[in-house]
Amino acid sequence: MTTIVIANATIVTGDPARNVLHDGAIAITDNIVAAVGPTADLLASHPGADVVDGRGKAVFPGLINCHAHLLNVLSRGITEDFGFPPDLPFPVGIASLVSDEERNVLAALAAVEAIRSGSTTLLEMAGGIDVYAGSIVHTGMRLILAENTDDGVIGPAYRPGQPPTEFSTEQRETKLVRAEDLFSKWHGAADGRVTCFASTQLVETSSPELLAEVMALAERHDTGYTIHLAQSRLEIETMLALRGARPSNYLAEHDFLGPRLVAAHCRYVDESEIAVLGNSKAHITHQPAMAALRAVHPPIPALRDAGCVVGLGTDNNTQDMFEVMRTALRTERVATENALSPQPEDVVEWATMGSARALDMDQQIGSLEIGKKADLIMIDMMRAHLVPTMRIVSSWIHNGQPGDIQSVMVDGKWVMRDGRVLTVNEPDLIEEVDRIGRRAWSRMIEQHPDVTFPLNLSPPSQ
Repeated sequence: MTTIVIANATIVTGDPARNVLHDGAIAITDNIVAAVGPTADLLASHPGADVVDGRGKAVFPGLINCHAHLLNVLSRGITEDFGFPPDLPFPVGIASLVSDEERNVLAALAAVEAIRSGSTTLLEMAGGIDVYAGSIVHTGMRLILAENTDDGVIGPAYRPGQPPTEFSTEQRETKLVRAEDLFSKWHGAADGRVTCFASTQLVETSSPELLAEVMALAERHDTGYTIHLAQSRLEIETMLALRGARPSNYLAEHDFLGPRLVAAHCRYVDESEIAVLGNSKAHITHQPAMAALRAVHPPIPALRDAGCVVGLGTDNNTQDMFEVMRTALRTERVATENALSPQPEDVVEWATMGSARALDMDQQIGSLEIGKKADLIMIDMMRAHLVPTMRIVSSWIHNGQPGDIQSVMVDGKWVMRDGRVLTVNEPDLIEEVDRIGRRAWSRMIEQHPDVTFPLNLSPPSQ
């Protein structure tokens, strides 16, 4: 057995009492937290351990991202400014202009950003995940892979929220086979560091038959399942016309709500939907940074009060969970006109134990407690914008930045150490993603010169 002791550090345990230990230490044996306590005690009880000096450092539980779309790194600096669904009238999506090899590069770089901003666990929700799953698994992150399904027939220029033209049994069966194949290949892989969720992408493209199949897939594998829910006004209008019910109520009618569900967004739920979501004990993943870009604050306090467990996620374009936490604090204070709530400790809990509960992983991760997986981040407290560090949680959330994170451990292994990601060649990834993005968007404009595009883009790399 290999034991690492991080000593002389500030340990933000994330335990139920929110204990913060000064001049504390944490011992990791193999991939498990073996002890947490005063430095002197842990050094004495673990002779021969590999000791990491944590002077001037704070150790936090790793952040847990409940909702991500890694390939959308391709749309950075573009779709953030066009609402949702994005008002870009191209006849095809930008993702159709990149190869499978390029998808691997895009996804790997997005995972690197996630690591650098403190994420140790991430739920990736997408179609065709198996194409690039190996690349993100290689980064060392703890992953939940959710292969999207749908049976609503849509065109290449489909905008989420629009009604499908019809529902296809053949399409449903094909997508479900792909999801089952992902489970067969990846569920439990990398010594359990990789698991899978069932998923259907959108309420409006999911028939009652598909909803039942997605739940059955989750039950067969004893996992959760996820969906985008009430993410636009267009979706609400479509569901009222298509099914005669608001999205959450449609799902309730078909028994899709429940404690296995992780529902993303819930931006436009009304009181009746909040009630059924709460009564079902559904889990909500809140993407506050993206919601703010969409000029909306979901009724998260009401959902929480109704009985929903709320975790946090990033959504599109960026995987910066630090920004997610800070935005969650600020937008909720504005929305509730309460300058005292939430507190920084609250948003850290939402991004750690809250997300862990939403993913049904709270017995394994989410806090630095004995017996849990050793997923943690180390930040440098001795920074110009953080000192004096009288309350490190508050100081970091209000004044910090992802660059304060120096080291990241997942499952007892360092994936970033002293500011360097250890699992991939980051400089090469950065250069290649820059080339891929420039080529793809230049190709889009060249192939569709009649489409008005109100942005001036940088030229493609030579």
